[in-house]
Amino acid sequence: MRQFSHRISVSTRGKGLYEITREVAGWLGRQAVAQGLLTLFVQHTSASLTIQENADPDVLRDLNAFFDRLAPEDHRLYRHTVEGSDDMPAHIRSALTLTSLSIPVEDGRMALGAWQGIFVFEHRSAPHRRNVLLHLLGEQTG
Repeated sequence: MRQFSHRISVSTRGKGLYEITREVAGWLGRQAVAQGLLTLFVQHTSASLTIQENADPDVLRDLNAFFDRLAPEDHRLYRHTVEGSDDMPAHIRSALTLTSLSIPVEDGRMALGAWQGIFVFEHRSAPHRRNVLLHLLGEQTG
């Protein structure tokens, strides 16, 4: 078994889902691992990771709209407002979603389904630079 790690920096333009599947797959392909487990971890408390449909953009729009209703930007609802009206809702959204993902690797590729993509889910309104750590544990190809 071998271990590999890498950091991806994702520039966001504000709230939304930003697909990183190709970048992750490209890095994975350069590691020449046949079988293993890939873990992704976002180093932030106001952004998260998700595996979601990457074929119909309406899915992403509906997810954003749902989370806007679930954790609205209304300073009257929260005590933590020093960093802006979007900060506490961003923490709530992050707490309800995932900060890490585990994806099996089979035959050197992520074992994602046909319509699945990996996304950074930005929960803040302003642009940010988000760090995603990749850790791969696996057996290299012969």
